[in-house]
Amino acid sequence: MLEQSLALITASLEDDKAEDIVVIDLAGRASFADRMVIATGLADRQISAMAQHIERKLRDIGIKRVMVEGANGSDWVLLDTGDIVVHLFKPEARTLYGLEKMWGKELDEGAEGNVTRL
Repeated sequence: MLEQSLALITASLEDDKAEDIVVIDLAGRASFADRMVIATGLADRQISAMAQHIERKLRDIGIKRVMVEGANGSDWVLLDTGDIVVHLFKPEARTLYGLEKMWGKELDEGAEGNVTRL
């Protein structure tokens, strides 16, 4: 179910014209999720629509409990599916928070394959 959900999320983001989509493998590195997806949207409306589309598509495949934070006009929207955490940012907020640096391959020297750019 993890890979199916991840494929659905990344395809939905690509369909919604998200920019700079990154998938970070957190397995064995974090207890809160196995994957983190980070993407950029250019406007509040786009980010909100991306979140709504992901939530609806996950519900359609049987994932009913998706927690969403910040979807009412924010620089950052978070979706938590349990196994996957999705961060949708405006460009400035993404740079400010720097999650790729925090969780990416720079964190662990031996974690070369943890970050996948789509």
